[in-house]
Amino acid sequence: MREGDVLWSPGPDALTRTQMGRFLRWVNAERGQDLADYDALETWSITDLEGFWGAIWDFFEVRAQTPPERVLGRREMPGAEWFPGARLNYAEHLMGRDEDVDRVAVVARSQTRDPIELTFGELRDRVARCRAGLQRLGVGPGDRVAAYLPNIPEALIAMAATASLGAVWASCAPEFGARSVIDRFGQIEPKVLFAVSGYRYGEKWVDRRAETAAIREGVGTVEHLVHVPYGEPGLDDSVGWEDLLGRPAELAFEPVPFDHPLYILFSSGTTGLPKAIVHCHGGILVEHLKNLGLSWDLQPGDRLQWFSTTAWMMWNALISVLLLRASIVMIDGNPGYPDLSMQWSVAAETGATHVGFAPAFLMGCRKAGLQPGRDHDLSAVRQLLTAGSPLPVEGYGWVYEQLGDDVLLNNGSGGTDICSGMVGGGPLQNVYAGELAGRALGVASDAYDEEGRSLVGELGELVITQPLPSMPVGFWNDPGDVRYRAAYFDVYPGIWRHGDWIRFTERGSCVVTGRSDATLNRGGVRLGTSELYAVVEDVEEVLDSLIVYLEDPEGGNGELILFAVLRPGIDLDDDLRRRIATSLRSALSPRHVPDTIVAVPAIPRTMTGKKLEVPVKRILQGTPAERVASRDALADPDALDAYVAFAAGR
Repeated sequence: MREGDVLWSPGPDALTRTQMGRFLRWVNAERGQDLADYDALETWSITDLEGFWGAIWDFFEVRAQTPPERVLGRREMPGAEWFPGARLNYAEHLMGRDEDVDRVAVVARSQTRDPIELTFGELRDRVARCRAGLQRLGVGPGDRVAAYLPNIPEALIAMAATASLGAVWASCAPEFGARSVIDRFGQIEPKVLFAVSGYRYGEKWVDRRAETAAIREGVGTVEHLVHVPYGEPGLDDSVGWEDLLGRPAELAFEPVPFDHPLYILFSSGTTGLPKAIVHCHGGILVEHLKNLGLSWDLQPGDRLQWFSTTAWMMWNALISVLLLRASIVMIDGNPGYPDLSMQWSVAAETGATHVGFAPAFLMGCRKAGLQPGRDHDLSAVRQLLTAGSPLPVEGYGWVYEQLGDDVLLNNGSGGTDICSGMVGGGPLQNVYAGELAGRALGVASDAYDEEGRSLVGELGELVITQPLPSMPVGFWNDPGDVRYRAAYFDVYPGIWRHGDWIRFTERGSCVVTGRSDATLNRGGVRLGTSELYAVVEDVEEVLDSLIVYLEDPEGGNGELILFAVLRPGIDLDDDLRRRIATSLRSALSPRHVPDTIVAVPAIPRTMTGKKLEVPVKRILQGTPAERVASRDALADPDALDAYVAFAAGR
């Protein structure tokens, strides 16, 4: 199998069976267009922003107490104004419709307690009670509510109740250390903090009482701590979840402007204080209706399973599945316990129609020899979604070997910054091995060179040239939008620079090769890290890897260093080094062969699984580890030790 081979194509009934097909036909009929296929729809979506986003609003029947004056008030970036005058509430759309009360909304699986299932009616009742409880604690529009919670129904309930009041939500996963949480919540000054006293991770009980106490003290503005029961014991000086939800209440929704803050997402925090990225009610609503409804083809009665912690934007996307009157599978605990087949087992048991996995998880299943298509009944699955890092060609092949030709493998790339995807696939697009199918609807993405010229067939900076409703309304506590402008608009004025390297093909598909500040530029040739990882981690003895390029200040070739995690009992001898080098030389080029290969016990990753290429590079350049990464923000706080030792011994 080669990159670019077509592995799946839309069937003849795609225009009638899928949401995107019905939307295309609706646009032609109701908006007087003549769009024949996805390419025509995508072109229209970025050349007529008002027409496209107005169609999304009408097709998905967005409900607003006050209708918008128009679709787009101002176009400039930053500062675009969407749907001025509209007053609505995201949470109202999350709670389904009256006819959905008996439809299952949430299926929860946990290693801490028994399974839970909630209908839309039951979810509504709990959200109404939680909303009333928050009001009794003094929460109103604009107040911040924070959560130190796992991926459990209570987190969803608290978030929806917060949004219904016009208050602002933020969450961190309880595996984060106290310092990391304080760095985030301390910026936004929450009034209420939801927390658990601990949780089970596989067979291990993790006590979080001390961390919760430290967070409460370190943040300082928390007036009320709400204890969510999730194992014993409780939390001192707290309001009980049962007490908060103890009184029956009517569900209501505070109408807020389109750009009113909904929730705050945080950047990884690996290089300084995390960015507090503010997303708004209307932007998230219309973007998620578009992306989840059209690209992911979620329809009423469908069910999505995607393991995520509450600290990752995928949790927010998972919750938004309810906008489509579909249901969600929430998984908490160790995603690999008791083994890698756990998530496949849950998908089969719950009848998931859509499953989402990180590429690293899929490649790990492939390497471990799992055969989920043989061992589990996955016949209900229509789409397999993946995001977070590049998926190599071999991963595409393995998915289709396991799940067959009827499943759409939808590989996408986006980010916390827009809380959605920028490029990816959908039910009207081909699936190309090793590539993302193309630009997402409404997202005017492109690849730019250093001079701001559009590139095809070459690596360039991923940019967005037209405004998007889910671009942040700003960063919290950022007077004059100084940090916000510096983060996205400092290189190409008026153009969003995302920070990824991307290559678009002549047919419109694309490959994201990694962060642009981590891309290797050896001898003037850009080398994406993802393609190197795909080759290295296909070597049987290698479990994981990280590559760093140290430039020569005098203009020489510099040094390419490969760090590798090996299987237990394997030594990094000369033979293994030669085989790794040969694989890279033959599969890629001599430029990809590292000068140095080092065995390490672990690859440092963020909580969401991203490799810390740039922080490791800075450590090797002499920057102290505490200045380049917050250990509390890492999946393994000790993972940097080997790199510090390596740098000291050079």
